[in-house]
Amino acid sequence: MSGPRDLLLRVENLSVNYPVYTKGGMPWTRPQKLQAVNSVSFDLYQGETLGIVGESGCGKSTLARAIMRLIPAAGGNAFWKGQQDLLSMDARTLQQLRRELQMIYQDPLASLNPRMTIGQIIAEPLTTHFPKTDTSEINQRVKQNMQTVGLLPNQINRYPHEFSGGQCQRIGIARALILHPQLIICDEPVSALDVSIQAQVINLLMQLQQDLGMSLIFIAHDLSVVRHISQRVMVLYLGHVVEIADTDMLYKNPLHPYTRALISAVPVPDPERQRKKSILLLEGELPSPMNPPSGCVFRTRCPQAQAICAEQKPALKNVHGEHKVACHFVG
Repeated sequence: MSGPRDLLLRVENLSVNYPVYTKGGMPWTRPQKLQAVNSVSFDLYQGETLGIVGESGCGKSTLARAIMRLIPAAGGNAFWKGQQDLLSMDARTLQQLRRELQMIYQDPLASLNPRMTIGQIIAEPLTTHFPKTDTSEINQRVKQNMQTVGLLPNQINRYPHEFSGGQCQRIGIARALILHPQLIICDEPVSALDVSIQAQVINLLMQLQQDLGMSLIFIAHDLSVVRHISQRVMVLYLGHVVEIADTDMLYKNPLHPYTRALISAVPVPDPERQRKKSILLLEGELPSPMNPPSGCVFRTRCPQAQAICAEQKPALKNVHGEHKVACHFVG
């Protein structure tokens, strides 16, 4: 992205820990600490899409929920527009600010109340934050949002179980858009959908972002989807940021060994090129976040690990412009 950009969200050293109690332990036994997210920092600008990738258990969804204050953070800050800290503000201020922050969840059907019609579901944020809004205006805005996401207005009185997975995800998007938010966090919104439906939802989000000028944090496992929708990509491993850069730069020149392994696993649509493609296989399993490795958390699976990797944790440093990498042997 070129030119001056307005900073929307700045996350600094955000950490999330979970207490884990030993099975069969005594009531007074102290719980162990599971480090789900460890000192994550990044900036998000107005109108930008930041992709967050990494294998299961790396802390992507936990990070998103901590920013939204759905779970408590153990430390750090999340400054909204450079001023208000989302993680320390009082409940009343946070309630007002939620009008500008919305979230789309991974399971489209589980995120919708089965006892409510889709009209009630889409209108819920509006009736919560603006309870004095006239009923006719609410219905008009709901139907308008339904058309925006590709649903028919005459379906307003139907229930979630009457829709497919892709349609339910569109309902979730319409609900997130009803307040015209400035930021939507998409927590793997297409992972439960068929490939053709995935493309429809992704293209819809991109079109809505272009029309409304909102920002997105897009969490996914599929690196090809992230490349299509994101301007920048952040790679997480075991709750740590290992690399963050512009999308083109990251995919053309991945510098961290973990990022190279992830990108090498992305399938190529050309069968001949796919057969000739070299895939970097990671040895070993993902370490337990309850007992992470010393120094570099990736060293137990890294093909170029040396003694210094066990002794010192690599800092996330600038290599080329805004391309940041946490590795002792880069730059």
